[in-house]
Amino acid sequence: MLYVWAKNPGRHSRQIARCRRIIGRLSSVCVGIRYRFSYEKPIDWSTPCIICANHTSNLDITAMVLLCPTDFSFIGKIELLNNPVTGMFFRTIDIPLNRKSNISAFRAFKRAGGELQKGRSVVIFPEGHIGEEFPPHLYDFKNGPFKLAIERKVPIVPVVIHNAWKIFWDDAKRFGSRPGTVLVDVFAPIDTTGHRPEDADQLRDEVHALIKKHWERQGGL
Repeated sequence: MLYVWAKNPGRHSRQIARCRRIIGRLSSVCVGIRYRFSYEKPIDWSTPCIICANHTSNLDITAMVLLCPTDFSFIGKIELLNNPVTGMFFRTIDIPLNRKSNISAFRAFKRAGGELQKGRSVVIFPEGHIGEEFPPHLYDFKNGPFKLAIERKVPIVPVVIHNAWKIFWDDAKRFGSRPGTVLVDVFAPIDTTGHRPEDADQLRDEVHALIKKHWERQGGL
């Protein structure tokens, strides 16, 4: 059925997103990994938003899939097109981005703006990659998602994924994986309607500081 829906993703985006959540939940159960979400305040998922989370593990992708109950698109590295699981979604409802190409980045964020305009949320890891260091640290954020949030007047939802790297770091080739519970904190949406385009860097730094503060507090670093 997923193959059939993939032929017309514009029409079947909700079904594809629902299928992704089912795959994420079942695959997690099979390997003994659970996700515990804590909310600073209830999130109105019917309002499109940009979800920004730190990124230290491939489990972060599943965490975001299970977090957001509505239709949404990832912005992610173009290499995910080659993955047998993520490739299906990045060829349909998600947005691949070549980090080495400014043109690719421009097109990706333009498409993301269109998705927000349609009422679909966007998930992005603003660090842009998983670092090589172990234990990991929080990298500087790119300002693309914050410019987009201000441009489209949608809220930013900061998310801290605390310990996914301890369970499954990067692709798990160096340190393996183990069962466990991934702890995720979801913070109150940050309204961007009063921001100007030139405020994007300040908004980026505020979100970075918030995520860094709470990740360090929980021993994530």
